[in-house]
Amino acid sequence: MTLRVEWLRGCGTALVTPFTAKGEVDEARFRALLERQIAGGVRLLVPCGTTGEGATLDPREHERLIALSVDVARRRARVIAGVGSNATAVTIERARAARGAGADAILVVAPYYNKPTQAGLVAHFRAVAEAVEDLPVVLYNVPGRTACNITAATTLALAGERANIVGTKEASADLAQIMAILRDRPPNFCVLSGDDAMTLPLIALGAAGVVSVVSNEVPDAMARLTDFALSGEWAAARALHYRLLPLMEANFIESNPGPVKAALAALGLLDEQLRLPLVPVQEQTRARLRAALAELGLLQGAAHVAA
Repeated sequence: MTLRVEWLRGCGTALVTPFTAKGEVDEARFRALLERQIAGGVRLLVPCGTTGEGATLDPREHERLIALSVDVARRRARVIAGVGSNATAVTIERARAARGAGADAILVVAPYYNKPTQAGLVAHFRAVAEAVEDLPVVLYNVPGRTACNITAATTLALAGERANIVGTKEASADLAQIMAILRDRPPNFCVLSGDDAMTLPLIALGAAGVVSVVSNEVPDAMARLTDFALSGEWAAARALHYRLLPLMEANFIESNPGPVKAALAALGLLDEQLRLPLVPVQEQTRARLRAALAELGLLQGAAHVAA
C-alpha cells in the first residue's frame, strides 16, 4: 500500500535558482526567496527542478540548495528536492544526496533525451525508489520537456508496486490521462498539478494541489487559490484563478524559467541571470509580464498580490 504522506497537499513552489552576475548561486537571494514563500503560505518547497535550472547545477550546488531549503524551512514547510536526470545512476546519486541533505521527499522527472519505453520508465523509477526506500518519491511527468510521457498505466503500476512512490506531478496537459490516474490510483497516492492553469480543475477532480511556477511571484495568492479549492470554496477559487491567469500564461510565453526570472527581477527579488543555454527573454515577453504584474498591483514595490 502507498505510504501515507499527509503533508503532500496544497501549494508547492517550483523554486527558481538565483545566480550572481558571475554565474554563481546567490545563496542570500535564495534564502530570501524561501522566506518569502513560507511567509506567503507555501508549505511545499521544490528546489532543483525545471524552474530551478536543475540540469545546469553541479553536484555540490545541487546538494547545497537542498540543504539551504531544509535549513530555512525548519519544518515550517516541507522540501521536495528535484533529483531527476537522464541517467538512472546519476538520479540515484542525487536522490541519496538529497536524503543526506535532509529532504522530506524527492521529485523524479522522466529521463529526458533517452526516450525510454514504458518498461524502461518502470525500471528507472523502480531503481530510484528502491535505492531510497525510506524516502517518499514523487514522479514528474512533463513530456514537453522530456520527449517522454509516463502513461497512466505506468504511473498506476509504479504506485501499486512501490510503497514509497507516493504521488505524481502531472504536467502532461492530457486531461484524460490525469483523470485515469485520479480514478484508479491506490489509496494515499497523490496527484499534483504541474501546470498552474490546471490547478483548479484538477483539484475539482481530486488532485491534492500544485507544484507551481506562478507562486514564485505571488506565493500568497496561489496558496490561497489552492486552499480555497481544497476546501470547496469554488467561487473564491475561481475568481482568484481568473485574476492570476494572465500571469500564469505569461510565465510560459518562452521557456521556463526565463519569464518567471524576468518577472522576479522586475519585482526586485533577484538579478535576471540564467545559465546557458537559457538567455533573458525578449522585450515583447518582458512587456507582457510587466503588464500582468501591473494589473495585479505588484510593480509599486509590493511583494504580495492585491487580490
